[in-house]
Amino acid sequence: MKRLALACGLSLYMVAGHGSNHDFNQVNVQFSVPDIGTGVGLLDQQKEKMIGEKVYREVHKQMPVMQNPWLEDQLLSVFSHILSQTQLQQPIGLLVINDPQINAFAVPGGLFALNAGLINSARNMDEVAGVMAHEIAHVTQRHYSRSQDAFKGQGLLALAGILVGALVASQADGDVGTAVMMGSQAVLLDKQLTYSRNQEREADRIGMQYMYRSGYNPHSMADFFEVMHRSTSRLSFLPDFWFTHPLTTERMSEARLRANQLPAVKRNLNDQDFEIIKWYSRVLSGQTNAEQLILMDRQNNFAGQLALTAYQIQQSDFQAAQATLDRAKKHNQMHPLQVLFQTDIYLAQNQLDAALESVASAARIMPENRALNYKYAEVLIRAKQPDKAKVLVQRFLNANSRDVSGWRLMQLAANAEPDSPIKAANVLRYRAEVEYWSGYEETAIKSLLHAQRSVKNNQSLSSTIRQRLKQMQQAHQYKI
Repeated sequence: MKRLALACGLSLYMVAGHGSNHDFNQVNVQFSVPDIGTGVGLLDQQKEKMIGEKVYREVHKQMPVMQNPWLEDQLLSVFSHILSQTQLQQPIGLLVINDPQINAFAVPGGLFALNAGLINSARNMDEVAGVMAHEIAHVTQRHYSRSQDAFKGQGLLALAGILVGALVASQADGDVGTAVMMGSQAVLLDKQLTYSRNQEREADRIGMQYMYRSGYNPHSMADFFEVMHRSTSRLSFLPDFWFTHPLTTERMSEARLRANQLPAVKRNLNDQDFEIIKWYSRVLSGQTNAEQLILMDRQNNFAGQLALTAYQIQQSDFQAAQATLDRAKKHNQMHPLQVLFQTDIYLAQNQLDAALESVASAARIMPENRALNYKYAEVLIRAKQPDKAKVLVQRFLNANSRDVSGWRLMQLAANAEPDSPIKAANVLRYRAEVEYWSGYEETAIKSLLHAQRSVKNNQSLSSTIRQRLKQMQQAHQYKI
C-alpha cells in the first residue's frame, strides 16, 4: 500500500501549529505585512535560489511532475496574481505533482509545488488560492532561513538533501519511503524543517491577507482547512512522527475568525473555469474514470465534455473524441482546450493541413498563451517548418529557461532541420537542457561535451556551448 509522507514541515497545512491565543480584536483592512528583508538568516538570497533550483531539478528527476503547459499556466496565473501582493522576486517555478494526496510544499528561493490531489479535491479556485497564499507567506517571511541555526557545519545543501529525501519518501511504495524518513533524516528534519507554531500561524495570517488583497474569498482558506482535517483524520496508519504538528481545531477556528472580520467577498463555488481545470487535472492525473465523464457528458456539462475528450484522446479513441468535442463546441464557448484537442485529433490522423488551420490563428491571436504556441510549434515541426517553431518557443524560454517542455520542442525542431555542420551540436545542446532541468546533470554535461567537440571550427557556437557547460559543471559540484 502506498504510504503517504507529508513532506513533514514543508507541507502546508498538515504540519500546523497549536496556537490558542486569538488576536482578533480589531478589523484592519489596511494590512501590515512584516518586512523581513534580504539579510535575515544564514542563507542569503543567492544561496536560497541555488537550493531552490537544485531541488527543482531533483523533484523533476524523482517525482512524477505533470508537464502540461495549459494546466501549469492556469495555476500560475492565480499564483502570480497572489505573488504580486508581495515583494518576492520572480519565483523559480510552480510545479504540479501527480499525486492523489492533498499536499503542497515550498522551498527557499521560490520553488512551489501543488499535488494534483489538492487541485482535484478543491471546490473552487479560492481554496487553491488559500493554499498558494499560505506557501507564499512561508517564503516571503523567510521561515526556513530564520530558523536554521542548525545549518552550521552541515554543508550548504543539507536542506536540499533532506527535502528531497522527504519528497521522495512521500512517493515511495511499500516500506521504502517510510524507512527513509524514519532514520537519521527524519530526526534532522523534525528538528530543523518543521515550522514552529508561530510560523504556521504567521503563514496563515499573512497568507490570508495576500489572498484577500488578490480578490479571493478568505473563508475558503478555513473551508479547505476542514477538508484537509477530514482527510488527515483517516490517516491512522501513519507513524506519530508525521503528527508532530497536527492541524488543530484551534488553528481552524483562528482562520474562521480572521475571515469573519474581513469584508465579505462573493463566493464562487461553481466557477466553470475552475471546473474545467479540476476535471482536466483529474484526467491527466488518472483520478477519474470513463463512467464519471460520460455521465457529465450526458448532462451536457461543458467541463465534463472537455475532460471526456481529453480522456478519449488518452485512450487513442479519436473518433469518439471528435464526437465528444463536437458536442462541447455546441456551447459556443471558444476555449483554448478545444483548439488543443482538435489539433491533437488532426495530428493523430496525420491531417497536418487541418492541424495547422486549427491552431495557427488561435496562437497568433493569443501570443501570450504558451500552450497554444507550443502546440503550434509542434505542428510546424511536423510540417517541416522547424525554424518558425524555434522562434515561437524561444520567446517563452527567454522568460523561463527552466521550461522542460520548451527545451524538448527545441530539440525536436533542431532534429527536424536540414543537415548542416551545426545540426548535431544544436540537437545535443537542446537535449542537454532537457536532461539538466529534468535532474540528469551528469548526462547533460556529457551531451554538451559532445556538442562542443562537434563544432570546434565554429567559434561563436563553441563559445556559447563552453559558457553553458561551465554553468552546468559549477551547479553540479553542489551535491545533495
